[in-house]
Order: sequence, then C-alpha cells, then structure tokens
Amino acid sequence: MSRHSGSRESSRLDGRLQALNDARELGDGVLPDEALEDVVRVLERASSRRSLSADHTVVGFFGATGSGKSSLFNAVSGAEIATAAARRPTTSEPLAGVWGVDGSEPLLDWLDVRSRHHAAPVDGFADEDTGLILLDLPDFDSTREANRKVVQRMVGLVDVMVWVLDPQKYADAAVHNGFLAPLASHGAVTLVVLNQADRLPERDVAPVLESLRDILSRDGLGKVRVLATSAVTGAGIDALRADIRRVALQRKAQSQRLAADITKATADLHAASGEGDAAGVRPATKDRLADELAVAANVPVVVRAVSRSYRLESLRRTGWPVTRWLARFRPDPLRRLNLRSDASAELNRTSLPVAGAPERARTDAAVRAFADAASAGAPGPWRAAIRSAAREGRERLPDALDQAIAGADLGANRKSWWWGLFNVVQWLALLTVLGGLGWLGVLAGLGYFQMPVPEVPRVEGWPVPTLMLLLGVVLGIVLALTGRFIAAGAAGARARRARKRLHTAVAFVAGKLIVEPVEVEVSRLAAFNTALRKAAG
Repeated sequence: MSRHSGSRESSRLDGRLQALNDARELGDGVLPDEALEDVVRVLERASSRRSLSADHTVVGFFGATGSGKSSLFNAVSGAEIATAAARRPTTSEPLAGVWGVDGSEPLLDWLDVRSRHHAAPVDGFADEDTGLILLDLPDFDSTREANRKVVQRMVGLVDVMVWVLDPQKYADAAVHNGFLAPLASHGAVTLVVLNQADRLPERDVAPVLESLRDILSRDGLGKVRVLATSAVTGAGIDALRADIRRVALQRKAQSQRLAADITKATADLHAASGEGDAAGVRPATKDRLADELAVAANVPVVVRAVSRSYRLESLRRTGWPVTRWLARFRPDPLRRLNLRSDASAELNRTSLPVAGAPERARTDAAVRAFADAASAGAPGPWRAAIRSAAREGRERLPDALDQAIAGADLGANRKSWWWGLFNVVQWLALLTVLGGLGWLGVLAGLGYFQMPVPEVPRVEGWPVPTLMLLLGVVLGIVLALTGRFIAAGAAGARARRARKRLHTAVAFVAGKLIVEPVEVEVSRLAAFNTALRKAAG
C-alpha cells in the first residue's frame, strides 16, 4: 500500500472514528448502555492498535476442540511452536509465533500474550520482509470459562481471523451463530479453513467445501476465502501460508479490521436506534400549544378582568359626579387578581385560581400532543427521549406561567385621553345644574318673603335658570351614556392588546420549558443520524 493511499485511508478512518464517537455521545442517555459500550470498546481498540506497530499483522487461529487448530498452526509456522496431540490436548492460553521482532513486544503486551516464540524464517515468512504475529488461541468451545473469555477478547483484537473448522463440525451452530454471523462485516479480514480434509474421501472434499460456502453465504460471508487443508499431509498449507503472507505484506489488514469494526459498531448503533427522523417542531403546533396553555393558565379570565377593570375605571372618572362615587365601592377585578401595575414590586404571583384537575389535564394533553407531533417519524428510543424532554418542562409550567402573567404589561394604569375631557364637561354640567337650582332657589325665596322678584331672562319663552337645570341634567346623562359606549369599545381594544401580550408571555414560557428542550432532542436525533451515516462511510 503506497504512502499516499495509506495516508488517505488513515484520514478516512479518522473521519469515520470521529463520526462514530459523535454518534455515541449523541446517543448517550437515549440508547441502551450495552450498545454504547460496544462502541467505546471499538474506539478504545482503534486508539490502542493504531498507536502500536503498524508493521506487524496479527493473525489469530480460532477453532473448536478437535479441529486440529494447533497442528495447523504448527504446519503454517513451519515449526513445533504449539505442542500438539497428547502432550497438549487443548490450548490453554494464547501462544505467539513472531516474524519481525522489532516493535512486536508492545503489541504483544497489549494483546496480553505472554508465550512468545521468535519463529525461524519459513517459506513466505521472513523477518526482512514480513512483520507477522500468528496466535494459537484457546478453543472457543472450551469448558473453561477463562479460555472462552480469552477467545472473545481476541476476536475483538486481532487484525486477521483464521477460523479452523473440521469436516465433522463445520456446520456447528455454535461457531456460525456465535462468531461468524455476527462478524459478517469482517469478511475482508477473515479466512475460513476446512482442516483435516485428509479424513474425507477425495471425492467428498469439493461437496463439503461447497456446503460450507453456502452456510457462510447465509452468515453474510459469501465472499470470504475458504481453503481445505491437512496438517498431516500438508495439503493446502502453502496456499494458506501464501494468503497470510499476502495480507501481511499489503499492510492493509489493520485498517480493514478497523473499518470492519466501525461498520459493525455503526450497524449495531443503527439497530439499537432504529430508522427515521423526527417531524420536528412546526409553527402550527407551537401555536396550538400556546393556545391550550393560555386557556389552562386562565388567560381568558385575565382578559375579561382587564376589560371590566377598564370600564369600571372609566365610570369612576367620567360618570355623573353625583353618582360616580358609588363605583368606588365596587372592587377592581385586576386588583383582586393582584395584576394591577401599582401592586407591590415584591409580589410576583397572581391571585388566579390554582390549576385544578381540568386545567392540569388540559396542560398534560397539550404538552403530550405537541411532543407526539414533534416526535412523529422518530424511532422508538428517540421518540421516548423527545416526550421525556417535554414532560420535564411540564412540571415547571404552572409556576412559570403564573409568573409570566404576573409580569405581563396589561396597561392597567394607563389613562385614556378622553377621560379628562369628559370629566371636565361633566363637572361643568353639574355646575350648570347647581347654578340653575341656585338661581331658581333665590327667586323662590324672594317670592316667599313677598319681596320684589326681578324679571328672569328667557330664551324662546323658557326661563334661563330652568334651561340651565335641564341642560345640565341632560348633558350629564348623555355624557354618562356616551362614556359607557366609548368605554366598552376602548375596553375591548385594551382586552385584545392584553390577550396578545399574555399569549406572547405564555408562548415564551412554552418555548423555554417545552419547545426548546424538544427541539434540542429533535436536533440531537438529526445530528445522530448524520454522524451515523458518516461513520458508515
């Protein structure tokens, strides 16, 4: 592999590893811990393996009891590195044959292989052109749990896997379901050997190999290299050794193994997550949420109170002075709700009724409907995360909404320009009435005491004092009625402004406590899917 292509491959792997790590971080708290831990192991292996010798290819021999794995290992190595047959019926710990010692020690330390043998050059394996480590590993079906753990660990560490099967148990479900099928993405770094082929009649070798290839194809390893060998007769040994040497000289096994690990980890994360993207937050669903929360938070009650408060204040300021004082005995609806802007600055709560069961049910339904709409299309774990984010904010809604309403500018103390004008005219009308009454009273007193009564000015035959009295009364009544009509229209306008401001305040609270957390989870899913696609290459 050229330096340029190797650098390009390394850069591509770096990008995939970073994307895989990003997906892991984004999935934390959403996906099962087991799936995330598998990713951590891949990332840790990648970091460790890439920091060690890139000149050595680690090839592990895996097989079941009786498959002749150790004998095959010796035959390929060209020496009795592994003690076979009666002297060593089972492999109890990893054993390494090393060609190209320089740089191999730290790698073997990382693999935790203590039994090491500097192998002599053999056809295809020589120190000067091959950095190679062959590992004879315990049987994967060993009755000793420690041996099985070693095999499981080595499956995740070696660069190339050689699976040694025998004619009697080549279709054993234990190896296919437990190892080969789960490693379907690792076909580029997998060799399958049908060992002890000498035990088969020559005519049966080809059909058995064909049967094995069919089974491997069902495992997802249809393109993997399959060889027939015999450690006794030496059949297939040279071909197997040549395949291993070719892999070692290409210096691609390490990156291929890592790429396969990333592919498998990505597929596992995808399986744990599921397929799909969330519909996300739309303006219409945000508006519906704000509308429902406004009703649940008693915004209509506040709006009606704003309207009634304005009409009451208008009556106090523009009503007929003789009767307007009676309005002062009527309680201000806003003051009763602790919503007048002249209330104590220390108070940040309203006196609105505490949310009862209907209001809580309405709030819960609104939040649930919003979360369901936003999470539509998302896979199960992410849909649950989106709904959970909405529920967490739901618990703080009642208090936050009450504070938002308490802090909203309702214009409660804002005066209207027409109040002053009407007030002046009302007092002039009252003074006119009092003037007319006083004049008539003086005239009546003079007549009562038999004193000369001066001539009263007349207009169209009507005495001026009488006209003053009538005009003042009529004007006061007309002004009072007109003021009521104007106050009703102005109260409606002020109520609409208050409703708009309250809805804005409610929408802000809903945005902070419900919408934003949901948007974060929706964006998190989108980023996760993007990272997963990058990790998949």
